[in-house]
Amino acid sequence: MKTVIFPADDPRTPKKAAEIIRNGGLVAIPTETVYGLGANALDEEAVAKIFLAKGRPQDNPLIIHISCARELERYCHDIPDSAWHLAEHFWPGPLTMVLPVKDCIPKSTTSGLDTVAVRCPKTAVTRALIAQAGVPIAAPSANISGKPSTTTAAHVLHDYGTEGKIDAIIDGGPCEVGVESTIVDLTGARPRLLRPGGVTPEELSALLGELEIDKAVLGQIANDTVVRAPGMKYKHYAPRAEVYIITGTSEAAATYVRRHFTQGDAVLCFEEELPLYEGCNPTAYGKIGDVKSLSAGLFSALRDLDRPEIKTIYARCPEGGGVAYAVSNRLKKAAAFRCVNAEVEA
Repeated sequence: MKTVIFPADDPRTPKKAAEIIRNGGLVAIPTETVYGLGANALDEEAVAKIFLAKGRPQDNPLIIHISCARELERYCHDIPDSAWHLAEHFWPGPLTMVLPVKDCIPKSTTSGLDTVAVRCPKTAVTRALIAQAGVPIAAPSANISGKPSTTTAAHVLHDYGTEGKIDAIIDGGPCEVGVESTIVDLTGARPRLLRPGGVTPEELSALLGELEIDKAVLGQIANDTVVRAPGMKYKHYAPRAEVYIITGTSEAAATYVRRHFTQGDAVLCFEEELPLYEGCNPTAYGKIGDVKSLSAGLFSALRDLDRPEIKTIYARCPEGGGVAYAVSNRLKKAAAFRCVNAEVEA
């Protein structure tokens, strides 16, 4: 059986895809963040297919996707007022909340935790699919585990092919945000940021007050750490090459890279810096003056650089808060937090 491609603008697509989900199949779904590899979150056998197809560690919990905020009460209990407040402001959208889970969600979906990560995606065809299916959809990013995430249907096809490893792909075009959703844990005394994304720490703090930042956002954590959400441990979002983040001014970074550049290396930089890396195999992923372009372009650029002849990637990373914080997090995860200060190491 070959993988079927459903166009997002076909009104029949939600019903067709929902039938696959209800029958225990896998459907790659478009969202505003990245493409997800979706299955019925209530079906343990279907959820197992996600882990098998991705090569995903079993201790890496899945996010479940719902069609509207009202569905929270079906799958979560002891929902705090802060969750409803966040849903009012950011759903549908790129925000995931970690909440106490009801028994109807299998342990395989939550990796044995007593919590579950939930979000309501912005993309209309995906919300229509969830509503048609009548079940929450568990959906991690639709990439092979550890590799750069998928932001187009073509990326999904590249990872899984057309030979039926997954049942269907809904082609919704390029993703708007381009990095995975923000994850905030609401089960503790204070809200805790587990993963930055399209909803910024500043926006969360404006609504919630003080926001704790989990150590997994700031650095690599041990692989035996129990985590409450995806993307918190293991090397993530990475091409096969070794990635190094080069910090410092544009000029200092270029001087460092040119001094260390050898055949088989490549540079991932801002569009404004391309002239500085002429002859150094540069790829731009957006403009430093337009951070949203960096977010939207990051994973496509990392996939372009995921070639066997490239051994080392020197990457330039935005600094500061807002969406830049999320882009920086993904690049540092891809680099396993290996950073070089060009102004010190030059």
